[in-house]
Amino acid sequence: MAKAGGGFHETFFSELATREAGNFWFEARNAIVARTLKRFFPQFRSFLEIGCGTGFVLSGIARAFPDVRLVGTEIFTAGLAFAAARVPSASFAQMDARRLPYAAEFDVVGAFDVIEHIDEDVEVLANLKHAVKPGGGVIVTVPQHKWLWSELDKHSFHFRRYEMRELHEKIEGAGLDIVYSTSFVSLLLPLMFLSRRRNSASQQFDAGRELRIGSAANASLRAVMGLESLILATGLTLPAGGSRLVVARRP
Repeated sequence: MAKAGGGFHETFFSELATREAGNFWFEARNAIVARTLKRFFPQFRSFLEIGCGTGFVLSGIARAFPDVRLVGTEIFTAGLAFAAARVPSASFAQMDARRLPYAAEFDVVGAFDVIEHIDEDVEVLANLKHAVKPGGGVIVTVPQHKWLWSELDKHSFHFRRYEMRELHEKIEGAGLDIVYSTSFVSLLLPLMFLSRRRNSASQQFDAGRELRIGSAANASLRAVMGLESLILATGLTLPAGGSRLVVARRP
């Protein structure tokens, strides 16, 4: 998901669609999203994802909750083609997150690594609140810590990385009540920091390098994320990490 006219390379969807499945980071995020839905919204019957990209998150939700009505929106039609093929049970539409037409229609709305791509993030958060039913939920994940800013953020067309306080203030300012917030990708944070510094110093920066990792390295990283998942499953929160998850409710 991105601001129209910039914010993402449409050609990147093809590579993304082939490398998400099996990748430690995308698989870990899917597991976190599914667990979060089960914990906070066990009775939800409808779900909207804005900026659904290639539909990888929706595919995980569809497997975990096969009877839930799923809708995905994406500003780029290139992403929607992959999403429709990946999750045939869902409905999809090309849509700008700054101009959502929904009003109190969904039990839960999600935006997973989306709002950092949009300059008007406060406007988008207000639209998420407007789209969810009273008492319903909003789940957001974002890249975290400004000190992790690197060439990868620039090549990913990020407007920002968030600090917890900034994100919380924007979510609450949109009229939502925060019920849970935690960092994730926490155990890998030192490795992530070193990787960002090394790649930023390279003369030939490759934005897709982090997707093209070897099977042994991917398995090791998956094991670390599995351990972190067990920690989060206890209900604990982690203070620092490459990403942040926030769960909120519309009053």
